[in-house]
Amino acid sequence: MDRTTIALQGTLAGFLAEMAKAQASGDTAASPAIARPASLLGRLSPLPYGWDMLDDFSIDTFAKQIVGPVLTHAQAHDRKGRPLGDGINFASQDYLSLACHPQIQTAAVEAIARYGVHSAGSPALMGNTTLSVALEQRLASFLGMRSCALFPTGWGAGYGAIRTLVRPGDHVVIDHLSHASLWEGARGATKHVHSFAHLSVTELEAHLVRIRQEYPSAGILVVTESLFSMDADSPDLQAHQELAHRHQATLMVDVAHDLGSMGPHGLGALETQGMLGKVDVVMGSFSKTFAANGGFVACNEPGLKLAIRFGCGPHTFTNAMSPVQAAVVLKALDIVQSPEGQVRRQNLLNNALHLRQLLQGTGHTVLGLPSAVVPLVVGGIGRSRLLTRFMLAGGMLVNLVEHPAVPRDASRLRLQIMADHTFEQIDQFAAVLAEASRLASEELARINLTRPETEQLR
Repeated sequence: MDRTTIALQGTLAGFLAEMAKAQASGDTAASPAIARPASLLGRLSPLPYGWDMLDDFSIDTFAKQIVGPVLTHAQAHDRKGRPLGDGINFASQDYLSLACHPQIQTAAVEAIARYGVHSAGSPALMGNTTLSVALEQRLASFLGMRSCALFPTGWGAGYGAIRTLVRPGDHVVIDHLSHASLWEGARGATKHVHSFAHLSVTELEAHLVRIRQEYPSAGILVVTESLFSMDADSPDLQAHQELAHRHQATLMVDVAHDLGSMGPHGLGALETQGMLGKVDVVMGSFSKTFAANGGFVACNEPGLKLAIRFGCGPHTFTNAMSPVQAAVVLKALDIVQSPEGQVRRQNLLNNALHLRQLLQGTGHTVLGLPSAVVPLVVGGIGRSRLLTRFMLAGGMLVNLVEHPAVPRDASRLRLQIMADHTFEQIDQFAAVLAEASRLASEELARINLTRPETEQLR
């Protein structure tokens, strides 16, 4: 591939595959009879060269660094520390705008003064603190569950829950768009992993019927999310749970993106669909709404907490959540459950509705339901990278999601709304989007003028 194609069409996986083919071809030509041992680090050595090609078109917008606090207006540097953008922030996950909330900051400072900054141990030994134990109890009550176990990361909670529940002879039936942590947990636990079409109750049922007929004694775990961040849509949780029970399966739901930020009392789809306390296993992350790293797994079967405590890799064999994290999440939960939390959720919803209304008729597809996540489909990889460049230049901090996370021709800006965004900021975003779209289309057309019909970039 030429430099332009790599910069405007290539992906990390594609570039590595091309380099591997080139290396294999060179080895064969030099010595057909001798196979050269693979170098694990050597495979990766072309990456800096390939990634730097993005600079040819000023489109290296990944791995950004935020400069200063997470607010609706922020500054960002690129992965090399160069100034990248200064403007309205639609790229941070802080749905209720709690990251810089005075009460949150005070809770963190007080926790440091009383407990220090480090848990200094595994939850299976002496890494728990009175704060983390209190948080487990508060979350269990909030979710209508009997027990809850904390994890230092949300990723570890999703992965660890599945690895704890599922044995090699069991089966996992998982929504196609489920988070990577859930997929990796499933594939690490068993070879019997079955994907069903996104939100398809019909396809889920077909899998469950077949598996139960063929493997009458196997355990089955059904995995979905309450709000999918790539498409901003929700499954029918009641239908999923009823199907699971009908076929003696267990349902696990990831509530990372709507817990705290949606629903009358901040309980997301569990609340709005009448499923509070009725889903077999609920797991989630604190990083979207609760202003902290960390995650949890909640269940009405206390045995799961014990199994996690003493036999789950990302829980048992790592340090427990720090007291600072636990204090922050506890205070965030106080706010979520307060009248202020209701106001913040309403502000967030109003902002999402306003942005979605402005995006109608822009020539781009807006996916899903009103929530903190607004996925805006912007086309192929080349055009979307150029669009992101012009959005940043126009003072809008945004994140581009592209293949293989989404289809190659359906790259999207995953816009993340905060409660503290203003309508004025959202109006500015829409204006910049219109201009950036025009500039990206013109720039791509100019680049394609010199390329053969068979090598046109999208």
